[in-house]
Amino acid sequence: MSTEIRQRLSGARERLSAMADVVKIGENEKRLQELEKSMSQPGFWDNQEKAQGVIQATRQIRSAIDPVKELLQTTTDLEELLEMASSEDDEGALAEINQESERLLITLDRVELTTTLSGKHDRSGAFIYVHAGAGGTEACDWASMLMRSYTRWAEENSFKVKIIDSLPDDEAGFRSVTLQIDGNYAYGYLKSEIGVHRLVRISPFDAKNRRHTSFISVDVMPNLPDDIQVEISSSDLRVDTYRAGGAGGQHVNKTDSAVRITHIPTGIVVQCQNERSQHSNRASAMKVLRARLVQLEEAKREKELSQMYSEKGEIAFGSQIRSYVLQPYTLVKDHRTGHEAGDANGVLDGKLQPFIEAFLRWKRAKE
Repeated sequence: MSTEIRQRLSGARERLSAMADVVKIGENEKRLQELEKSMSQPGFWDNQEKAQGVIQATRQIRSAIDPVKELLQTTTDLEELLEMASSEDDEGALAEINQESERLLITLDRVELTTTLSGKHDRSGAFIYVHAGAGGTEACDWASMLMRSYTRWAEENSFKVKIIDSLPDDEAGFRSVTLQIDGNYAYGYLKSEIGVHRLVRISPFDAKNRRHTSFISVDVMPNLPDDIQVEISSSDLRVDTYRAGGAGGQHVNKTDSAVRITHIPTGIVVQCQNERSQHSNRASAMKVLRARLVQLEEAKREKELSQMYSEKGEIAFGSQIRSYVLQPYTLVKDHRTGHEAGDANGVLDGKLQPFIEAFLRWKRAKE
């Protein structure tokens, strides 16, 4: 048993050494010391916005390097215990070390997956945009179902969720909806959802109980920190205000608080109507616009935009990245990775993590 454990720990150490290089432990520890020193300076809280940025940067660095450091220490501790147990021929201790080494590998798999999120904005929060495609009211209801799935996934992973904008359908669901999901690595994880999603089920809107197929498109953008500069000329913007639609209280629907911003050079249109004031709606819409412009510029440089949208294609048959079948059987299958799950209702209830992790492994293998 000791030989098997030793090989397992040796393999874990090799993987951890590679991860330490990826997350740049030495470099980030120096950066962490600098940030913590600035936090101890008098007047640190005089500029609340800057202070919050420093605290956020500190949290992000710790979230990247602490799990790897802890696993390295655990590996060292287990190696030392193994030597002691082997020299004393203590079978009980060896059995316990064997169990701990297996748990170590499980945790290592999870942390290793996180280190693959090394893109420039992978640690950022995300804006996720869901748009109904072919299928009419059925597709709008499908958009509502998938929006709920993302919301439940986010809540289960301790992310904060807010609806930025929504366009309800006259009968059911949404023609489009934009969610803001805040938390470390939200964008890195949710990039797996970019594309067309297909639903097959007996339609609740069909009096003849026929099976229907509907499609929605999902796009994801990083929610960029305010310190990332994006040049946006006011002359390039057309700002329209209008009365917010949908359910509302005394304020909503009585003033022109909703804002639609068009970036004339690119044709990008963003809008927000879910905040109480026009000022707040404009600020939220500008954050989405900044995210889209940065995404566009980076994609131009790296030729990712054409790849992303060639994969997405039309919001109709033959272009889906994932299928959700509720009739005549239940199955969710990702057509890129081959990962599938028979518990379709569970996936629609937020159990998306296995699909996200399968995508990250698939992406890593392709790279």
